[in-house]
Amino acid sequence: QVQLVESGGGLVQPGGSLRLSCAASEFTWDYYVIGWFRQAPGKGREGVSLISTSDGSTYYADSVKGRFTISRDNSKKTVYLQMNSLKPEDTAVYYCAAGPGGLVISEYEHWGPGTQVTVSS
Repeated sequence: QVQLVESGGGLVQPGGSLRLSCAASEFTWDYYVIGWFRQAPGKGREGVSLISTSDGSTYYADSVKGRFTISRDNSKKTVYLQMNSLKPEDTAVYYCAAGPGGLVISEYEHWGPGTQVTVSS
């Protein structure tokens, strides 16, 4: 059974940093795009960053460009999201998902349970 599990969320002050991890198991890693999505209270889920497990190409939403960095370790089937210069508006539940790529959420087949990120003083 395919599993994705996020970790690394927490409470951080504005301007601080967190690193999220997404560990995958039981699926063919090489042919997926792994995405980080987030959902703030009262808002829809939005794409934050994507990475191709095959060639490492990346995508960032404009709201996080220059502050967040996505990376992968294929040997560990793990994708990371380094989040720097965090802002209160980054507060959300962060999910990782595996799918074909792009930002159409319904096309992502596998989802983790999510990890809470709260940016507050």
